[in-house]
Amino acid sequence: MKIYDDTGYIPVLGLQEFRKGQLAGREEFLFNELHGERHIDRPHKHDFFIINLFESAKGVHNIDFHDYPIGNKQVHVLFPGQVHTWSIQPDTTGYQLMIQQQFFERFASFFRFSFSNYMNHPVIPLTNDNFKLLKYEFDAIRDELNSPDSVQEVISARAAVIAAIVSKEAENIFTDLKVFQSNPRLAKFNMLIDKYYKQEKLVGFYAAKLHISANYLNILCKNHLHVSATRLIQQRVLLEAKRLLQTTDLSIKEIAFELGFVDHAYFSNFFKAQSGITPTQFREG
Repeated sequence: MKIYDDTGYIPVLGLQEFRKGQLAGREEFLFNELHGERHIDRPHKHDFFIINLFESAKGVHNIDFHDYPIGNKQVHVLFPGQVHTWSIQPDTTGYQLMIQQQFFERFASFFRFSFSNYMNHPVIPLTNDNFKLLKYEFDAIRDELNSPDSVQEVISARAAVIAAIVSKEAENIFTDLKVFQSNPRLAKFNMLIDKYYKQEKLVGFYAAKLHISANYLNILCKNHLHVSATRLIQQRVLLEAKRLLQTTDLSIKEIAFELGFVDHAYFSNFFKAQSGITPTQFREG
């Protein structure tokens, strides 16, 4: 069974799609192991949260149209709505937690940084010590899920430990973290873009929400993020356009309408200017 996201268009895989092969699970939480060669060729989304722990692995994981090499002792974090494919080579060993959105919220605060940081840096290398700690917690969750009298609070507490360990390692690679911490207006701008990008594409709208001028917002972005405010908005629109082109059968015209463009020609020109190819070429490529 497939469900749809809030646009009503994008097919999204639910947790129930993965119950057949589960090693352990409850209604809201699944544990699986990843052994050997695996391929996901058609991009898709999930409506749940995934933490992949790779012990010994090679391959490529494409998340939101960026290729990330799969390597030994890594965590790959995938949030609901992100598009992904992967090609995992033989002799790979990994472990996977699939967590329903509502249950995820019980321990989400233990991911100490903004979710956008994890989405921008979804692959996190681990020290040997922290890999061992995570493996212990993964095994403990598996055992608790398999227990005939498993306790939800024990599972969420162990998931919180996992989130805290992942965040401890993630701090080393979140190079843009300090920028947002020291500039709360930029952090708020980032959140506003995610909320309004379909209907609002002008910097002035966001500047007004932040109670500053459009010129000052642009200066903040260029000084601290090295891109213009307009470019940040365009990047978010382009990402969603790519998601829709890869995961739906919507026409170019329907996608243009969904993203708030007045006509499909304007959208096509925007897409080509940003990516170098037309929407049709991207979809067919």
